[in-house]
Amino acid sequence: MKSHNNTKSITILFIAILLSTASVNAQEIKKEKWEAPEEANLLINPLTENSQSLKEGKKLYKQQCVVCHGDSGKGDGVAGLALSPKPASFSSENFKNESDGAIFWKISNGRSPMAAYKDILTEEQRWLLITYIRSISK
Repeated sequence: MKSHNNTKSITILFIAILLSTASVNAQEIKKEKWEAPEEANLLINPLTENSQSLKEGKKLYKQQCVVCHGDSGKGDGVAGLALSPKPASFSSENFKNESDGAIFWKISNGRSPMAAYKDILTEEQRWLLITYIRSISK
C-alpha cells in the first residue's frame, strides 16, 4: 500500500508541476497550430509493429504519456484535463494525417505544456512510442 501512496504522491506532484508550467503563454499557444518543420516529414520510423515493439512502446506510453493523453490516447488523461491547449487525441483526423516524422519531431522538441523528450528518451524509445500510439489510434 505504501508503494501505491508513493506513486499517487508522485503523480499529484507531476500534475501540479504540469499545471503551473501550462499557464505560461497558454492563450498564445492555443491560437497557433502546432506544425513540425517540413523536413520532419522525411523521417521514417525504422521500427516495425510487432508484439515486442508494441509491448515496449506501451510500457513507455504508460510511464510518460498516459497522465496527459489518457489510456486510450484521446487526450483525456488526469493531467490533460486542465491543460491548455489540450493534449492531442490520437484518434483525431489531424493526428492520423501527420507523418511519423512530424510526430517524432513533436515528441522530441515539445511545446508548452508538452515536455521535450529528446533529452529524456532515446531515439529508439521515441520511435517505440510512435509505433504504439499508431496502434491505439486505429
